[in-house]
Amino acid sequence: MKMKRVVSMLLAGAMAFSLVACGGAAAPAAPAEPAAEPAATETAEEPAAEEPAAAEASEGGAVTLEMWCIATESDSNRHAYEEAIKEMQANHPDVTLNWEAFENQSYKTKIKAAVQADEMPDIFFTWSCAFLGDFVSAGKVYCLDDELAKYKDELPEVMLGNTTYDGKHYGVPTTMNIVGLFANMDLLKEAGYDEVPGTYEDFIKCCDALKAKNIIPFGCAGKETWCVTEYLESVIEKSVGADALNDIFLGRATWNNPDVGAAVDTFQELVTNGYFDPSGAGLTNDEVKANFMAGKYAFYMNGTWNCADFAANEEFFPKVKVAEFPVINADKATLGQLIGGPSDTLAVAASSQNAEAAAAYAVELGKLICHYGYLDGCGLPAWTPYGDTSSVNGLTQAVSEICANAKSYVLFGDTAMNADDANTYLSYVDQVYGCQVNGTQFIEGLAKDIR
Repeated sequence: MKMKRVVSMLLAGAMAFSLVACGGAAAPAAPAEPAAEPAATETAEEPAAEEPAAAEASEGGAVTLEMWCIATESDSNRHAYEEAIKEMQANHPDVTLNWEAFENQSYKTKIKAAVQADEMPDIFFTWSCAFLGDFVSAGKVYCLDDELAKYKDELPEVMLGNTTYDGKHYGVPTTMNIVGLFANMDLLKEAGYDEVPGTYEDFIKCCDALKAKNIIPFGCAGKETWCVTEYLESVIEKSVGADALNDIFLGRATWNNPDVGAAVDTFQELVTNGYFDPSGAGLTNDEVKANFMAGKYAFYMNGTWNCADFAANEEFFPKVKVAEFPVINADKATLGQLIGGPSDTLAVAASSQNAEAAAAYAVELGKLICHYGYLDGCGLPAWTPYGDTSSVNGLTQAVSEICANAKSYVLFGDTAMNADDANTYLSYVDQVYGCQVNGTQFIEGLAKDIR
């Protein structure tokens, strides 16, 4: 019970920071994009739930709903989805859910194309803020105000800030996550370190000591550019401060900021100094994470949803710790400034023939995904925890402590920005990782191409 109360209190404070990032009107609609099929998909079908509204949606009370998500077999949230759907099946046998899971990057293309073509599933996974806001402003998302009102005692209003546009709610939040600095402590000990270095100077010394022992400091999946942003955005935030980075992401300030350019150069120095696995440019995130767990890298910067997979590996779990990336410029940044926040969301298509039933289903399903995901350690819960949470793993509890000391959050850049700007941003990030542009070219190019 103590853990339950602590998590509820820290999340209420954490979400207050998030509201600053994405509240207000919806972002402009996303531009048309050509349809594209994802590189890999997984399909599963399960009968699922019915709420009272569902019984009214079609003759005889039987309803079939389609859902898309990113909970592939290799995704940390897969088990949470499976358990949640299983419970929905038991509770509501008159609704059938056909659901498909797609790889993260390809899904972004697929869902945008489906929105443009009006070929959306009844329920779909989305990221919050501008990503969902583009769809809302295009009139493609069903308002969930009536359904969410039934859960106001279980889902605090403050948790809904990133999916609220013009005062209306359009998303069901599940979990929140931050970017964590995961460390293989066995490898750090080989380099003479018993703890994750707390200052940037010591952090660089540690990387040099690791290299001297022929240990690669960082693993990063260059094949999936969002993974590069987990490193780059942390470096920028701990150089210029959370407010400066957040203002840029939200269009309140120009990209042409010399301090940001210097931070990009700092990140690029980590690349040119040989701290990153050179083969990582051609690897997927699943491959890089597997390499980290196999002991190939000392550090892995990625979302704290990974706590679940790390905790499930009995051999690896005792070796791994999670920490906050150190401050680079103490004049402008502090510890407690984090990349992340509530983003994972379920939404309902306005075009659904059973939109009311889909809304009832999506909200209850979101609550269950949150519950099982939290027990698995896939992130911190947006919903108030319930039941026995004593099994939550130590890594997730360590993340809770980091978040309890948070001063501010900056939502992941490609989520905070609208779709067109995010694509441009990711293109420049890719060029930075490949050392095709430097910090000055990065900020000047984005200032020209975005605003």
